[in-house]
Amino acid sequence: MDIALYVLAALLIVGGMAGAVLPTLPGIPMIFGGIWLTAAVDHYRHLGMWWLLLIGALGAVGVIVEFVASVLGARRVGASRLALWGASLGTLIGMFFGVPGLLLGPFIGALLGELASGNSVLRSAHVGIGTWLGLLFGTLAKLVISFMMIGLFGLALLFG
Repeated sequence: MDIALYVLAALLIVGGMAGAVLPTLPGIPMIFGGIWLTAAVDHYRHLGMWWLLLIGALGAVGVIVEFVASVLGARRVGASRLALWGASLGTLIGMFFGVPGLLLGPFIGALLGELASGNSVLRSAHVGIGTWLGLLFGTLAKLVISFMMIGLFGLALLFG
C-alpha cells in the first residue's frame, strides 16, 4: 500500500509542476499535497512539522502571487480602479473557460474596465497588455516557487 501512495504522491508533484505552467491545474496545491502525502506515508520521520510549515508558507505565497499578478500588472501601467476590478473579475471568470479563459480573461476584463472609465481604446489596450504581462510574470514566479518547494522537499528528505 505504501508504494501505491508514494506513486500517487509522485504523480501529484509531477502534475503540480505541469500546473505551474498550465493555468487549468492547481499546481502549487498539488505539489504541496504530494509532499504532504509523502510525509504522512513516511510517518513524518524525514519531513516534520517545521518543514511542512515552511513549504506550505512558500506555497501560500505562490498562490497569492498567482491571483494578484495580473492586477499588479494593470496597476503598474496606471490602470483605473474599474480596470483593476475588471482584471480581477476577468481572472475569476476566466478560470471557468480553461486555458483561453485564463489567458484572455484578465486582459479582456482590464480592457473593458478601462473602457468603462471613459478612456480611449488605445489606452485600454495598453492596460490590457500590462495586465497580461503581469499574468505572465505571475506564472514565472509560480514556476520558481514550485521548484523551491520541491527543492526544500529534497533537502528535508536528505537532512530531515
